[in-house]
This record gives sequence, structure tokens and C-alpha cells, in this order.
Amino acid sequence: MFAVMKTGGKQYKVQPGDTLRVEKLAADAGETVQFNEILMLGGDSTVVGAPLVAGAAVQAEVIDQIKGDKVIHFVKRRRKHSSQRTKGHRQHLTLLRVTEILSDGGDKTGVKAAIGAGAAGLPGTGTDRYAENRDDQSEMIAQVRNDEAKAMSAGDDLTAITGVGPAAAAKLNEAGITTYAELAAVDPETFEGTKVKPEWVEQAKTLA
Repeated sequence: MFAVMKTGGKQYKVQPGDTLRVEKLAADAGETVQFNEILMLGGDSTVVGAPLVAGAAVQAEVIDQIKGDKVIHFVKRRRKHSSQRTKGHRQHLTLLRVTEILSDGGDKTGVKAAIGAGAAGLPGTGTDRYAENRDDQSEMIAQVRNDEAKAMSAGDDLTAITGVGPAAAAKLNEAGITTYAELAAVDPETFEGTKVKPEWVEQAKTLA
């Protein structure tokens, strides 16, 4: 009996006793893991999933965490001899030995599911901390945008003036200029708060 299973974005045809290398799994040597994404079962009768075979599973023992063969990546830019460089990479892999193929009842075995080491939310890996940092950054960005919206609601939208972008508008606000009328009253030659262009003042007079 054989099975076609999917893990790490790749498909493998396996039989009990086979040894194979797959994308790194979050498991230690000696542990038994179970693959639940079974696309096909073969043997006395063939069962093809749609897309998966319900209840089917493949169990395997983790032999070791290894690295694949070194892959050489050579970068060369035409007519730029100084930019030639060589990079090497060894992919992290998990070495497995297939122990059993289940045609049904795979969802009731209680064996640990084979999960990639990069899966989001795995405790103890960097992914859960990355998710937390990402949430913190999202909250920070939302707060900054909220503050900007409040600042703009308190005065006029200075970015409506040609040549005044968000950065320039922020500097004007820091200098105490939040409305068209305040900008229209500025003397570009004597104002020391920030750089003010004469054309900004003329547009502000029109808008005010």
C-alpha cells in the first residue's frame, strides 16, 4: 500500500519503511508525527481525494533534523565586474521514516500533527513573538493615524496647498501654523519656525 501526501508545499509518494527528507517540521528526533493531507491511496484499490482522502493519514518517526546539500547562487551583473558574488545556502530539513499508512481513522489517533517549523503561532519559535510584534506595530500605526486625523480636524488641511506634503504640513503644525489664515499671515523672509515658501503664503491667502 502506498500514499501520496502533501507537506511543505510538495507531494511525496510513500510506503511503510520509506525514508524521506521534507521541509523542516516542528518536532524532535524520536517523535512520531502524522500527516493528514493525503491526496491519494494506492494498493488493492485506489482512492483519490477530492482534494483529500477523508480519514486517511501517514505516520512517521522523526529521525533527525538535518540540512540539505549546499546550493550555490552566483550573481553576476553584465558589464559590472565588481558586483560578481557567490552565495551559499543549506535548507533546513527533517529526516523521517514512514511507519504506517492509515486508510481511515486518522483523525482519531491523537498523534501529533506534522506542522512546519515556520507555521504561525508555534510556541517557543520566533513566529509567535513576530506575531505579537506585528500586532504592536499595527496598534502603533493606528494610533499615529488617529493622532494625525485629530490634528487635521483641529485646523485646515495644509496639504491642499501645492508643494506642501504630509511632512511639510507636520512641520508647519509644529511651528504653530494649522490654518490657512495663520499661514497667510506669515512673512516667509522673517519666519523662523520652519521653511515657508512665498507661493504657499499666496495660496493660503486665496484659500483663507
